[in-house]
Amino acid sequence: MLPINKPLLDSEESNAVLKVMESGILTNPTSEGGPNIRAFERDLASFVKAKHAIAVNSGTAALHAALLASKVGPGDEVVVPSFTFAATASAVMLAGAKPIFVDIDISSYNMSPDTFRKAVTKKTKAVIPVDLYGLPADMDAINEIAEDAGLQVIEDACQAQGASYKGRMAGTLGEMGCFSFYPGKVMTTGEGGAVITNDDALAEKLGRIRTHGQVHGYDSVLLGGNFRMPEMEAAIGIVQLRKLPKFLEARAKNASLLKRKISESKGGSEVVLPEVPEVYCHNWYLFTIGLKNGGEREAVKQSLADSGIGSAVYYPTPVHRIPLYESLGHGSLKLPETERAAETVLSIPVNPLVKEEDLDRMAEAISKVKSKEKAKAKTR
Repeated sequence: MLPINKPLLDSEESNAVLKVMESGILTNPTSEGGPNIRAFERDLASFVKAKHAIAVNSGTAALHAALLASKVGPGDEVVVPSFTFAATASAVMLAGAKPIFVDIDISSYNMSPDTFRKAVTKKTKAVIPVDLYGLPADMDAINEIAEDAGLQVIEDACQAQGASYKGRMAGTLGEMGCFSFYPGKVMTTGEGGAVITNDDALAEKLGRIRTHGQVHGYDSVLLGGNFRMPEMEAAIGIVQLRKLPKFLEARAKNASLLKRKISESKGGSEVVLPEVPEVYCHNWYLFTIGLKNGGEREAVKQSLADSGIGSAVYYPTPVHRIPLYESLGHGSLKLPETERAAETVLSIPVNPLVKEEDLDRMAEAISKVKSKEKAKAKTR
């Protein structure tokens, strides 16, 4: 089965890990980190054209650390989209604050600036827009609203490594930006994440937060945790970052071909294809289509599987309706565009392993379902 995403690793990553093992330096508890951490951070900051990158052990840790650095805590509210992975809201909860869920713009699947504006109260301390599927959110509008209200902007760019917005790289579009290097992302460190910032004071604070708030050791000056990225993961990251431009090029090529093939297939005009506005650059972490309803989505999913193509629904249940947040009283919230997306989206692979014949099979599998739907409609 062709996977929706898969880490692409070879002997370069293996050799980098072996060198770390032979050195005996597996981690470093100082706020500066070990030699591979420092090298990875330099390379990452340079790649996104930012002053600082602070490596941590997951995208969730990156979000949590960014919230702690922003002094978000009990009594505060943080505006988040509900159409995303649970980590965005969970990080808010871990910081002791309350997530306030808002709706999306159905054309981008990202946070709607209008619903964000309406959600701001005296308790609001920050906003976390998500660059879902690898397409940046409408950050100029979001930043303007946040500036007027005196709010911190933490960009959840965990899915958007390598994407850009108006010439600026994802991860640099707020006071802080957060990456994830989970194995399914466009590049990986195994597990891992990073916080990006141009603020010197925030960078220093984040370096301390990731190692229990310590400066020199056993001298915690602020609340933190063990959010450190191990040296072996940083070594993998150094190699993967060098390969990232080619990964992104392959994804962009596959996405362009797939859009054309679906739109030219029978019934393809009825499929909602991902839109990329002129000033945006998508990283194509996920190529997500919209279908008529849940039944049609399941039929397409099965048709793809029958053709040896993996697919996945991101996300079948909005965060405000998963059990944890329902139990906290968020379940009755009405977010119509979020709920519509959750019922109709399907992500299909455009990763660098995908070949043109695979794209043909995808378009054909979708067309088969659409043709059957049309045939059924004629007999009714």
